[in-house]
Parts: sequence; C-alpha cells; structure tokens
Amino acid sequence: MHHDRSSVAAALTEAARTINAHRSLDDTLDAIVRAAQETVPGFEHVGISITHGDRQIETRSGTGPLVWEIDDLQYKLGEGPCYDAIRRGGVTIMEDIATEQRWPRYVEEAARHGLHAQMGLQLYSEDGTLGGLNFYSREPGIDPDAIQLAELFAAHASIALGRARHEHQLNESVTTRQAIGTAVGIIMERYRIPEDRAFQFLVRASSTGNVKLRVVAQEVVDAAGRAYAVPTPEGG
Repeated sequence: MHHDRSSVAAALTEAARTINAHRSLDDTLDAIVRAAQETVPGFEHVGISITHGDRQIETRSGTGPLVWEIDDLQYKLGEGPCYDAIRRGGVTIMEDIATEQRWPRYVEEAARHGLHAQMGLQLYSEDGTLGGLNFYSREPGIDPDAIQLAELFAAHASIALGRARHEHQLNESVTTRQAIGTAVGIIMERYRIPEDRAFQFLVRASSTGNVKLRVVAQEVVDAAGRAYAVPTPEGG
C-alpha cells in the first residue's frame, strides 16, 4: 500500500508543527511518538529510548504499555531489533516474529506479548548515539513506505535529543565553573594562598581521591556552607 505524496507531506508538516509547539524534552518526545504513530503505516505503537553512558538504555516515551514491556525485555536480554539498532546503527527490521531466527531468547518471550513485526532506528548526532526510535506491530509485514517515513521522524527525534543534551551540558558546565570558582575562593581565604595554588589544591584532591573536580569543588562549597550556617535558636 503506497501513500499519496501530498497527504504524506501534509501529515509530516502537521507533525513537525506539533513537535515544535512543545517546549520540554518529554513533551517533544511524546509529540514525536504520537505523530509517528499516526503517520507511519502498519505499526500500532511507537517508542523512543535514550542512552545513558555506555550501558544503560531507558525508554523515555511511548504510545502504550506494550512499548515499555517489549523494550524492558530487549534491554534485559541485550538482544532484539531496537537494541541492535541502538548498538549497531541504522535501521533494524523484523518482518515476522514467526520466522525470525536472529534473537532466539527475545523472540520466544516477545511472541507471548502478541508482537509480530518490529522496526528500530538509531538516533544519533555528531557527538554519538542518543537512543532509538522504535515501532511495534501485532501484524506481520512492513509497509515499504514505513522505513522512509520513520527516518524522517528519527531525524526530528535526534535533533530534539541532541539539543536537550547540549543544553544540559551547557547548564552543567556553568554550574561546574561556579562551584570550582567558589571553592577556589574558599580555599584561598582559609589557607591564605594565591588563586593558582588554591586551584592546584583542588586538582590534587580530585586526583588523589579519584573523584571528579566538580564533585570535590561542590564538597568544599557544601562543607563551608555547613560551617557558616546560622544555628537555629532553641525553642524558636
């Protein structure tokens, strides 16, 4: 079943408008999965997973409980179309679970959930893998148009996640600079030493304790805050 180009273009335009109308990351991801559910043919449910570090994958948005059930199963077993797409890149397709032989443990359990067809697309940016856009169907077979349309939604999701990650890193960077600056000032005052020596003090503490500089700085700031805290009068 091929879809009229003008109707697909209209659906994508509307989807883009819906996606861009939302402000928070979760609202944006929810808008993407709903728009993909309505536009990409042949799939009842859509989900978005995001990666944390090297190992952890978290389902962040989905159109129904099946998304979380199937994702939990894949990430627990370390196999399946969505897991492979996130780890290896590109698009991974399962046309029919009844004839699938790549993921024996996953197939056996996923079939009990009534799943038949599935598609996973890696979400990535220049900085690396961000997560996956995942599609689920209780009917076998994948529409030829589905892959191309899904790739357009994957691009939307990658931009949204990339922007959110960048903003988080910027905020974290500002917070880190502030904590380090404050900690250096506290150490200068406490030990009557110049700025460069105070900074080296933090660096040595970080290296010796194998703790991030940001964490050491925040500990210094927190300890000073406790030391200078005004005690609450008894009975007040």
